Amino acid sequence: MNRPVVGIIGNSYMMNDRFPVHAGGTINSSAVAEVARCLPLVIPTDPRFVSVAELLEVCDGFMLTGGRPNVHPEEYGEEPTEAHGAFDRARDAITLPLIRACIDRGQPFIGICRGFQEVNVALGGTLHPEIRELPGRTNHRMPPDATLEEQFALRHAVTFREGGVFHRLLGTTRVMTNTLHGQGLKRIAAGVDVEGFADDGTPEALVVRGAPGFTLSVQWHPEWNAANDPVSRPLFEAFGAAVAAWAGRGRIRRSA
Repeated sequence: MNRPVVGIIGNSYMMNDRFPVHAGGTINSSAVAEVARCLPLVIPTDPRFVSVAELLEVCDGFMLTGGRPNVHPEEYGEEPTEAHGAFDRARDAITLPLIRACIDRGQPFIGICRGFQEVNVALGGTLHPEIRELPGRTNHRMPPDATLEEQFALRHAVTFREGGVFHRLLGTTRVMTNTLHGQGLKRIAAGVDVEGFADDGTPEALVVRGAPGFTLSVQWHPEWNAANDPVSRPLFEAFGAAVAAWAGRGRIRRSA
């Protein structure tokens, strides 16, 4: 039987500073293929090439990846500033309606870093452009000149709501995670339940309240070392099970 398909949201880059590409990190594909046990499919996230309706039919679930460009503040009613950094409006045009459609359909997705922020924006929330400038917050950005292993090292704790979805899935209310982000959630969308916080109060884990499908999303990068990390592995295994269940229902519908 064919593996369920997970659409991995691709990011736009300039290769050699001149050639535009859509790309997805190998660690994303590894987490999807080796832990979630699904077929990874990198999406050219641009409405010139794909539509939300097509993606919903081709893919069984979605990985909303991290990426250097940020959600454009116009998507949550604010003016862009230098602090907001670079943008990818084409990705905004696909991912935000895709998130809302997945929630309505019960189609599973996992949000990571920028993807975590996209879920909040898609449902009406807002973002801080630079959380390290907020009183009492620490610097959640990666050390820029470090090795990959140092950048993705476990650097702070996240505490989950007791009895929540993350607590039940992971069997603990406190874990260590990596941290590689500058922006963070500001106004929490009405449909979002934040279940995990860093010690400085930064939101780190969420679910969509009342959603019929898998919507677990995190501010850190669980795709790094996903097969061996005790937090990442159960997260991706649960995501894979949700995607497989959705795919199974689709096969039943198509054969009926």
